[in-house]
Amino acid sequence: MIKKDLKMPINFTPLIVSGIVLGMGMGAWIVDGVLLHQILQVHNMMSGWYYPDTLEKARYNMFFDGLFHALTFFMTASGLALLWLSMGEKAVPRSTRCLVGSMVMGFGLFNFIEGIIDHQILGIHHVVELAEQPNKFYWDMAFLFFGGVLFIFVGYMEIAWAKEEIARSTLSM
Repeated sequence: MIKKDLKMPINFTPLIVSGIVLGMGMGAWIVDGVLLHQILQVHNMMSGWYYPDTLEKARYNMFFDGLFHALTFFMTASGLALLWLSMGEKAVPRSTRCLVGSMVMGFGLFNFIEGIIDHQILGIHHVVELAEQPNKFYWDMAFLFFGGVLFIFVGYMEIAWAKEEIARSTLSM
């Protein structure tokens, strides 16, 4: 049970913002950067423009993958800093469910925004950027829905349930 002073309003915003930034950074870094770029090797940061079929193009892609990793590490560190600062505020609830929901939402937001900009508008890469892959659009759309919209919805619902749970526990005190 979460005990709060009934006179003090509960402020979810700092927790949600820190969770979203943390989720964007970790999702981008681990899932996109490590899983898709390095382990599965289905695309690189610039493989839509410079398919890595030569050493020079592979090195070019690796450089931009490194910049992407640096940016996502900075996003993750920023999310941690925001979380640390938010925990110093008495009005911010200590809700694991709200934090995890915010992180899931952040991961979905990153996938959706990056998918629209990088995959559709700029075409710098696609989810599956293989020379013999003819159905890039379908992979991109599946990624936008399952990795973006679905995660945003699940995260939103977790946040809503966390708020409801905290409201109930506050009223029962």
